[in-house]
Amino acid sequence: MSKNTAPARAYVSKQTLMTSVVLALMVGFFGGLVFGIYKSSGILPTGPGGSDRMTEEQGRAQMLQALMDKVRQDPNDTAAWIQLGHLHFDRNAVPEAIEAYEKALALEPNNALVRTDLGIMYRRANRPEDAVREFDRAIAIDPKLENPHFNKGIVLLHDLEDREGAIRAWEELLRLNPTAMAPNGQSVDQLIMHYREHEQP
Repeated sequence: MSKNTAPARAYVSKQTLMTSVVLALMVGFFGGLVFGIYKSSGILPTGPGGSDRMTEEQGRAQMLQALMDKVRQDPNDTAAWIQLGHLHFDRNAVPEAIEAYEKALALEPNNALVRTDLGIMYRRANRPEDAVREFDRAIAIDPKLENPHFNKGIVLLHDLEDREGAIRAWEELLRLNPTAMAPNGQSVDQLIMHYREHEQP
């Protein structure tokens, strides 16, 4: 569950191109518990801290402008498109994130992490079939990447009402990692057990 170029820590991270699972979007309910979609990548730094006292909003605005200028000057800068996508992702600017990720994937189609993030954006855009397609593509590129397996199950269950498909996606995740956990700390095997016993999501 990693970004291409740099080490990372789990959940919310402050560096781009990270190598860890990031909890990005909480969706669906299970017995009062919330399950989420995992974001593959980290977020951009929001500006210098310390004596500058630059606000997060100012930092994001400056970085957004800098990245937009960068891709205008060099439309083939894959890393800049990816970073721009991450920034839009975290702003919940869905169409802009989709555009940036699609531009990045046109240049680097085998980036499984970006495909996972694009799938999450498609879900936010109410395009669940496209989301599942991107998760499947990410899995085809990197079958051991856990995020798209879990996310695929979430979208199948909550958006496409395909309980059996969701369970199959999570069972595949358990084959990769028998101790896999949902974002709320619930084990995926318990999640599967719950939905095997209940007809409705």
